[in-house]
Amino acid sequence: MIEIAVEKRLGSFLLDANFEAQSTGITALFGRSGAGKTSVANAVAGLLRPDRGRIVVAGEVLFDSTRGIDLAPERRRLGYVFQDGLLFPHYSVRGNLLYGRRAAERDAAISLDAVVALLGLETLLERRPAGLSGGEKQRVALGRALLAGPRLLVMDEPLASLDQPRKAEILPFIERLRDELAIPIIYVTHAMEEIVRLADTMVILQDGRVAAVGPVEDLTSRIDLRPLTGRYEAGAVIRAEVAGHDRAWGLTQLAFPGGRLNVAAIDLPLGARVRVRVHARDVVLATAPPTHLSIRNSFPGRIVEIAEDAGPMVDLRLDVGVEGHPVMLWARITRRALAELGLAPGSAVHALVKTVALDRGSFARYEPGRPPPGDSEAS
Repeated sequence: MIEIAVEKRLGSFLLDANFEAQSTGITALFGRSGAGKTSVANAVAGLLRPDRGRIVVAGEVLFDSTRGIDLAPERRRLGYVFQDGLLFPHYSVRGNLLYGRRAAERDAAISLDAVVALLGLETLLERRPAGLSGGEKQRVALGRALLAGPRLLVMDEPLASLDQPRKAEILPFIERLRDELAIPIIYVTHAMEEIVRLADTMVILQDGRVAAVGPVEDLTSRIDLRPLTGRYEAGAVIRAEVAGHDRAWGLTQLAFPGGRLNVAAIDLPLGARVRVRVHARDVVLATAPPTHLSIRNSFPGRIVEIAEDAGPMVDLRLDVGVEGHPVMLWARITRRALAELGLAPGSAVHALVKTVALDRGSFARYEPGRPPPGDSEAS
């Protein structure tokens, strides 16, 4: 486990964060600017000394104010990837990578060749940082951190300074780190799309405190967290797996307990596991089985919760899964529709999701080694 319980006064701001996470996969620290995300990351890395608290990674105590333990950053065996990479400008890519290797314990270091292959750096080795794109710089920074043989990677907004094409370039490499290496990652971000694509565990910070912690699918389905996760972008995240390809019509079917979701064709093999983000604004509700509609995705379900909103729009949470396997979706409708349809917790409904609303940014491959969630047809 990763255990973090830290308290630090920074002027008028008090960081008082306490949470635990599995020492596998990616733990995402999410929150608005000033919530305390980077302060937590810096405390773990030894760059910020808490006033009191305790930090444990994989059974080793890195900081314990009661016992007087405060390991120096270089003794914590952590790799840190900053927002701008912080490469040495006078070194080539190879030199920057080898700098990380020199800091590694001999028996803990991954090989240079393995890192170069993992991050696709073969053609960059003799170039200097000034000649690299933002995405290339971050890949080199990742490689340097890996060659230090870390027990934990800390990544502080690694994509924040990149434009969308550069983000799209580097995201697959971070996914490879998650899926192919047994190195846990603490990932700081304010971008929900990065969390949906990458993270196993989500820690939501607000004003220096932990507002919620848990699996990404669980926290994104909670209506009470909308003020922190963002109402306009609100929506559920469901796990599914590729169950079929309709080549004639350019569609792919994604199976989850309760049904199959049709999306535009994706280039993934049968059985590949994915996460799908369905925005509340893209879900339409019907009280009877729909007919003669262009919408291809229709799932019977039951309303679980209705938000207590005062405005003209209202959010509802509904379960479209099967018994023993709940699958949560959100829907956003007008308060007038809510009244005219007579909807209440427990009401049976059909959730309609437009295929065209689920673009490529709505789903990502997710292979963290968990049991597949699909039905028997997709297994």
